[in-house]
Amino acid sequence: MIEHQQELITFPVTLQANWCLASSVEIDVHLRDWLLDPGSLTQRLKMHCTEFSVYVIGQKVEPCSPLEANNDIVAGEDVLVREVLLFCDNLPQVFARSLLPLRSLTGEERKLASLGTDSLGHVLFNHPNLRRKQIEVASFSRESSVAQLAKHYRLQSKEQLWGRRSVFLIEDKPLMVAEVFLPQAFAYQHVTVHHD
Repeated sequence: MIEHQQELITFPVTLQANWCLASSVEIDVHLRDWLLDPGSLTQRLKMHCTEFSVYVIGQKVEPCSPLEANNDIVAGEDVLVREVLLFCDNLPQVFARSLLPLRSLTGEERKLASLGTDSLGHVLFNHPNLRRKQIEVASFSRESSVAQLAKHYRLQSKEQLWGRRSVFLIEDKPLMVAEVFLPQAFAYQHVTVHHD
């Protein structure tokens, strides 16, 4: 198992980006398929590896920043910020940042505040009343905070990184998930996996 150098990772990593619709940018067809996949990213990653794991970088309550606010989560409202890395066979594939408004963490959804190393995606996609709003995409330069994070794992990229975000609604309670594919992620590799 990879040794996580927590002292080198500043939490929160955050994501500053110009999110837009995928139709407004040119993206490689293979990468676009990963970015716009409406299904569970956790499940898709599991199909590509033997061992899948979640490493929690950090989790804390803070006001939603104006940069991340949207029609469902307003600037200044208290949100639980959760940042994780998704690993496949000890290689970090995805950095994920989730915003869970405290007003959404009521009733059954209270358990989302204490997932630990369980995948948020796994919980979400097993919910019968899950709705996903439009997927937005963004690119991240080699100077971005997420690219710096990748360097801690000796993942260097000559190309910019790509990510996506969308708002999920469970019983009309919003939460936002952003995911960035790290260097060497399957999303950048033109290898097809055949499934039965």
